[in-house]
Amino acid sequence: MTDYTTVSIPKDLAERVDETLEGTSFSSTSDLVRFLLRSIVIQHQKQGSLSEAQFEEITDQLRDLGYLE
Repeated sequence: MTDYTTVSIPKDLAERVDETLEGTSFSSTSDLVRFLLRSIVIQHQKQGSLSEAQFEEITDQLRDLGYLE
């Protein structure tokens, strides 16, 4: 069995994420966050480190989704 931890985000961000999820294969905010974090970790592990361009791309994507200001 997998252990879990909780990550808190502001309610307004959660609402924006819920709107973003409409029409996607993600069924919840948690699904999307797991996918994003897993993608970042896998990319980092494959390359040993992220290039500045890759980091900026991920940052831009997270900002577009409302996770960053």
